[in-house]
Amino acid sequence: MTVITDITELIGNTPLLRLKNFDVPEGVAVYAKLEMMNPGGSIKDRLGDMLIRDALDSGKVNPGGVIIEATAGNTGIGLALSARKYGLKAIFCVPEHFSTEKQQIMQALGASIIHTPRQDGMQGAIQKAVQLETEIENSYCVLQFKNRVNPSTYYKTLGPEIWEALDGNIHTFVAGAGSGGTFAGVASFLKEKNPAVKTVIVEPEGSILNGGEPHAHKTEGIGMEFIPNYMNESHFDEIYTVTDENAFRLVKEAAEKEGLLIGSSSGAALYAALEEAKKASAGTNIVTVFPDSSDRYISKQIYEGGI
Repeated sequence: MTVITDITELIGNTPLLRLKNFDVPEGVAVYAKLEMMNPGGSIKDRLGDMLIRDALDSGKVNPGGVIIEATAGNTGIGLALSARKYGLKAIFCVPEHFSTEKQQIMQALGASIIHTPRQDGMQGAIQKAVQLETEIENSYCVLQFKNRVNPSTYYKTLGPEIWEALDGNIHTFVAGAGSGGTFAGVASFLKEKNPAVKTVIVEPEGSILNGGEPHAHKTEGIGMEFIPNYMNESHFDEIYTVTDENAFRLVKEAAEKEGLLIGSSSGAALYAALEEAKKASAGTNIVTVFPDSSDRYISKQIYEGGI
């Protein structure tokens, strides 16, 4: 067994699990990258560590400084995990309606939280974070929604891990988008390796990718109020807009059939992956991503359809 000296050494190289108990056509395989196995419990541990290292290496913040971000929670946890390692303080702006569990974890890791009004959405949290950067000396607002370290993180780590695990034998990639960094980074990597790989982006109702008006939804962690500057239509071949009902139904089915405790964004991604499987021919490998687990959404009644 390997001995490590810091918890952040466990970031990445998460398991890729073949799902065996869902009804898919014979010869079609659906795999899930289990990102809840990162030490902070989500896919955003990868991003948090990269953002902190970039900020220090580029001089955007100096030792002893303050990292600021607008986040629904998982990016905050990832940032707080690595900020602790490098002796930085962390302040996060969080819209009021997001999971209390994630906020408690951020605070346990030493971060301070400022709530912004629910009706202002993520844009309101971003505006507050940018304002704080102007008021606090030796601070840096990382702005994951604009920062190209975001897609670059997943291009350099998650994409290669998926490709290597299947020896390049991947036909369809399915993932949700919140900041869009995971999807843009992995899709770019896979398309470079093989332009024939189909890339499927998943959003909840209330997101704007399919041309709808933004509105509230229960599926947490994905859904766009605006398109980040690092994402464009070349990244995705198809869009699935998944209802809250279907996302939460798949959360329950994943627990019952596979013993997997997944968050609602994972449920939405699983729904889309299974829909893709229905159309696939024998020999097709479909890979999706489970960003986090259900344990940080118990207060949101994740197994009762969400609130």
